[in-house]
Amino acid sequence: MSDLIEHIRALQGPILITGGGGFVGANLFHTILAQRSDVYAVVQNGRNWRLEGAPDANIVTANLNDAAAQKHLVEQLGPRTVFDCVAYGAYSFEQDPRLIYATNFESIVSLTTLLADRPLAAFVHAGSSSEYGTNSAGPVEEDRCDPNSHYAVSKVACAEYLRYMGKERRFPCTNLRLYSVYGPLEDGSRLIPNLLRKALSGTLPPFVDARTSRDFVHVDDVCRAFIYAAAKMNPDLYGESLNIGSGKCTTIGELAVLTRDLFGVSEEARFGSMEARAWDLADWYSNPSKAENLLGWRADISLAEGLKAMGKWVETLSEEDLAQLSKRSTNKRRRSVSAIIACYKDEPAIPVMYQRLKETFRRLGVDHEIIFVNDCSPDDSALVIREITAKDPNVIGISHSRNFGSQMAFRSGMELASKDAVVLLDGDLQDPPELIEDFYHKWEEGFDVVYGRRIQREMPWHWGLLYKAFYRVFAAFSYVSIPLDAGDFSLIDRKVVQWLLSCPERDLFMRGLRAYVGFRQTGVDYVRPERMFGRTTNTFTKNIDWAKKGIFSFSNVPLTMLTTAGLTLLGISIVAAIVVAAMRLIWPDVAPRGATTLLISILMFGSLNLFGIGLVGEYIGKILIEVKGRPRLIRAALIRHGVVTDQAAKPGRH
Repeated sequence: MSDLIEHIRALQGPILITGGGGFVGANLFHTILAQRSDVYAVVQNGRNWRLEGAPDANIVTANLNDAAAQKHLVEQLGPRTVFDCVAYGAYSFEQDPRLIYATNFESIVSLTTLLADRPLAAFVHAGSSSEYGTNSAGPVEEDRCDPNSHYAVSKVACAEYLRYMGKERRFPCTNLRLYSVYGPLEDGSRLIPNLLRKALSGTLPPFVDARTSRDFVHVDDVCRAFIYAAAKMNPDLYGESLNIGSGKCTTIGELAVLTRDLFGVSEEARFGSMEARAWDLADWYSNPSKAENLLGWRADISLAEGLKAMGKWVETLSEEDLAQLSKRSTNKRRRSVSAIIACYKDEPAIPVMYQRLKETFRRLGVDHEIIFVNDCSPDDSALVIREITAKDPNVIGISHSRNFGSQMAFRSGMELASKDAVVLLDGDLQDPPELIEDFYHKWEEGFDVVYGRRIQREMPWHWGLLYKAFYRVFAAFSYVSIPLDAGDFSLIDRKVVQWLLSCPERDLFMRGLRAYVGFRQTGVDYVRPERMFGRTTNTFTKNIDWAKKGIFSFSNVPLTMLTTAGLTLLGISIVAAIVVAAMRLIWPDVAPRGATTLLISILMFGSLNLFGIGLVGEYIGKILIEVKGRPRLIRAALIRHGVVTDQAAKPGRH
């Protein structure tokens, strides 16, 4: 134990454990957290049962299949040691090939690319023995892999990629091929937890084939292998794959007999019709000699010791508890939502918004997070947000270095959002949070985008008329189908968010971009109330700017109209010139005379030229904004758990 503690203390921090809510990741996290505080468990949908009792500050929520979320995670924490325990596809009900490769391979390529430019000490990846196939007896790491599933193929691909990164690019990485890991916090649907639960109740379950074999290795031994690999990382380990197993073959029948003996199950207990058959046909086990040579590691916990220790954990659980502590059960959870609120001069509205959002999410019964984006508001919005985050770990605050506008505030929150969908709201409470319930139900019906449609506004009639006129002109001009009277208030599915974040423009018009990316969309009607506190920050001039932003971002009609007008006037000019010339020749006294006609013609064509130059200038101005390539936004601070983290010293391209 003292040797393990020394290795934990030798790790270079901060330490990041991706997949920290999984079986191996959670055990590794708790093992390291017991000795040091600079370790962070990365989870996709908030803490789960495996992370109960861990400090909120050490739990980081991020979707690692999202490149923007990965980038922010690396910039925020600056990890020196990374344990990658993310995996998808190891369970029979995880059958989406796209998600398997995105999670097990593509996300690793993206993450290591980000880390390669930083002072990283070690990257240790959780591989799988399934890379070898199902008929591999005691393979060494150099043996040919024989993957037989999408999951196994993805793991082989990752192992080969890490080999390239380590050997050719000198990236400090190692791949650990894990065999049948068991121990506390194991998924309740797995073999050993159910076997032990039955044994503790005095029975044993039947087995389809007692001759099936496994190389069982205790999770504590596996955690020690991860820690040794990171602490001893050196060029000899770069890109290597190491077998992490006991090196012993155990059939299911032998496991059942051992369990029966350890827990005093009656000799008469039936555990399957295969008990009397020969077990010497099974020979699936590891060859961990390379791990012993390079790491000084070998499995120290015998199967009997491990089962006894695990039995103490299983003893605290009923069969119903085991059924609930399963990934299959958590996959059936209600989908989660991130609420993103753009705040500017909304100090008194923020607490009200928070309470109404919490009540809405409570009625829905969904996992959620609330992200307040303080767009450099001149009031005390940042202080109010900080006080809320200190009380509620589900609330995150962002402060911008200057006012970038509501569109960039939404993007800033979307880059950090970790849930299955985002809801965009203005902080002045003109977007009623209670409407999220209707949005959610439409989302559950299969729509990817659900937007609020303002059928009426509580404002002077002439302003309402102008807004309606704008949306109709915008829809008529735009080259994409724009829903009428739909603002930014909307629920957007995660896959749509990823496409929105991949759009590179800096002069954002979110509602137009939302229509541009497509997917299944629908609207929910509502009456937009007046601002609850203070006075609106919108003026006639700002509304004109909004109209220009939308039209020039999603329409070429102004240029087409200009071309059409030019051609029309050119045609009229040619006809007029011919008519005047003919009149001069045929009826000299009738032909127009004097400067008036000439002056009107000059003014008409001159005005048209100036108007044309102005239109072209608007488009050139937008091009200029894009080609400068300046950061879209700058975060001055991130607020979690009442703690303000300075972000200004961590520049990144947003």
